[in-house]
Order: sequence, then structure tokens, then C-alpha cells
Amino acid sequence: VQLVESGGGLVQAGGSLRLSCAVSGSEFASYAMAWYRPAAGNRRELVAAISSTGKVDYTDSVTGRFTISRDNAKNTVYLQMNNLKPEDTDVYYCNARKFWLTRIESEYWGQGTQVTVSS
Repeated sequence: VQLVESGGGLVQAGGSLRLSCAVSGSEFASYAMAWYRPAAGNRRELVAAISSTGKVDYTDSVTGRFTISRDNAKNTVYLQMNNLKPEDTDVYYCNARKFWLTRIESEYWGQGTQVTVSS
């Protein structure tokens, strides 16, 4: 399974970007999809997530500004980023997870796309 992100770039504060993540294969509809960015301690912070059934979740700092969505017909997940702030500058990684009951059965990552917000 390959995840290919696109849509990153340079934007002024207050501007918008839309990230896309195209997923190969035939099981996209069964994946929970998410966007992450780096955090302290070589970890990644969850930015937004959408389950296979469409349930969404956001970290507090982006609630009301970012919207995650998915198009199962196109095997693609999106992150609409509005009212961007300099502190949103980072590399954004796409993540796909397939669950068996409550356990992660398989997990895949994209290569990351850079978002830079100038003040």
C-alpha cells in the first residue's frame, strides 16, 4: 500500500491550503485515515482523523479551522486547512490504519508534505 501526499506549500497567515493523500489498493474504504505532524520526542501529533464510517476527530489547536474528509471512490483523504497560522508550519504526514476489532492490523505512512505559513 502506498500513500502519496500533495498540496503542501507556502502560504501567508490567514490563508488556506488543501492537502490530499491518495492511497493505492482496493481496501481504502476499510482504513481509518489521519493526518499527523511531528511532535517533541521524535513522536507525531495527531492533527485530524476520520474513521472508516466517517467519524472525525481533531486536535484542539486546529478545531474550527481544519476539516478532514474522504472520498472512497477516489481512494483519497483530504485536509482542508483554513485560517492558517505560522505555528501550523510543519511536515504533515498521512496515515492509514486497518483495525481488527480494537487492534491495529496494518498501518501505512506517506512521505510527508511541507506546509509553511509566513507571518
